[in-house]
Amino acid sequence: MTPPKPKTVFYCQNCAYQSVKWLGKCPSCGEWNTFAEEVIQKGKPQAYTQVPGLAQQSIPKQLEQIQFENETRIDTANNELNRVLGGGLVPGSVVLVGGE
Repeated sequence: MTPPKPKTVFYCQNCAYQSVKWLGKCPSCGEWNTFAEEVIQKGKPQAYTQVPGLAQQSIPKQLEQIQFENETRIDTANNELNRVLGGGLVPGSVVLVGGE
């Protein structure tokens, strides 16, 4: 069995645009002869290893068995946002808000 052929990518040294083939002119920045070849080596997938003690910690529970803790929340001064966040922002949390 022959070893797999190494995969390469060409990138512009001026703007870091990437291409699977060499180009004379970069379509992103318009510079000539700025492409360099880089070998990408894909490693073998790592085998699954179980962390000792993790199996005991991740046992599924019934909803009635879960104990909830009330976190103090920061009021956002927006009733709808507070409602969606469960009463406001939790200190130390990160929330990504998107919309139209």
